[in-house]
Amino acid sequence: MNKVLVTGANGQLGLCLQEISKLHPTIQFVFSSSKELDITNKESVKSAFETSNYKYCINCAAYTNVDLAESDFEKAEKVNVIAVKSLAEACKNNNTKLIHVSTDFVFDGKSYIPYTENDETNPLSVYGKTKLDGEKKIQDTLKEFFILRTSWLYSEYANNFMKTMLRLGSERSELAVISDQIGSPTYAKDLARVIVEIIESDSNKYGVYHYSNEGVASWYDFANAIFDLSNTKIIINAIPTTAYPTSAERPHYSVLDKSKLKTNLGIEIPYWRASLKEAISLIK
Repeated sequence: MNKVLVTGANGQLGLCLQEISKLHPTIQFVFSSSKELDITNKESVKSAFETSNYKYCINCAAYTNVDLAESDFEKAEKVNVIAVKSLAEACKNNNTKLIHVSTDFVFDGKSYIPYTENDETNPLSVYGKTKLDGEKKIQDTLKEFFILRTSWLYSEYANNFMKTMLRLGSERSELAVISDQIGSPTYAKDLARVIVEIIESDSNKYGVYHYSNEGVASWYDFANAIFDLSNTKIIINAIPTTAYPTSAERPHYSVLDKSKLKTNLGIEIPYWRASLKEAISLIK
């Protein structure tokens, strides 16, 4: 039986993996929140790996507060870079394969065609920079790894755009949503399924991969779909990014090309609106 460590188990992806794991009794998942395993403590990480025979480690732990990271570089770097290096070293020393979740924020959004894994990275924010540096630590340390860059993650768990829109839709009659940032909403449960599929296939086609749901949307489109599928009556006004200034700059275009994942790993990807319908039905 494969033994799999999941870090950041109380985040939305970790919680989705906990749910998906119930369908895979042949895999022994060990779910660790930051309380059970502080990945910023190198000795704790070393000890956790040495006392267990993990075949895989799924790293869902990350510093994800994009705006706060601009003024909290030290903590973002500690979680997204230094801790990731410790995990990679522990994986190397214990023959564990690492599956690490990264982000579309490694790109600057100046493209107009979907980004491939080989496209030049140029993060605009501290969050994007630290996530990219974390990727580099893994690539410098390991040969057997999967880095999965994803975008616009949401689910029925934790805090995310879908849940915020549903809450605001119940409180207000009118909303303004940004319409000039383009990407692909990604249901965290779909990403969790892909991660488990990689483990079950025992693939040796290691490397960096892109995963998001199929299709393209703006945040305005995403919000409209959320309210449509939840039968919420509300007026939504489209606004440009300049009308909603934030501490961190976001990429205007961050659509990911998933061809490599589909070709190498044979994975089928659902359309974003179909997955959103599933998520909303579970919340409702």
